[in-house]
Amino acid sequence: VEGLSRDGELTELQKAFIEHGSLQCGFCTPAFVLASHQLLLENPNPTDEEIKEKLSGILCRCGTYYEIIEAIKSASNFYRKKQR
Repeated sequence: VEGLSRDGELTELQKAFIEHGSLQCGFCTPAFVLASHQLLLENPNPTDEEIKEKLSGILCRCGTYYEIIEAIKSASNFYRKKQR
């Protein structure tokens, strides 16, 4: 996702998406990454239900919802540390 990182490197969130196998065809990836980033800025410790609610309007053809939720929870550690 262009513009998410200032230095052109992958963000911790993007790395988490890769590590958790959240990327399949890539069609929905930008929407999930941007919505997840916004969620974690607002709430760096979201519950599964809060994550599902935030992402409810985004459809994934490949069905990697579980992996996406796990990636967001993994990246939340970085966002919590960043807020301190």
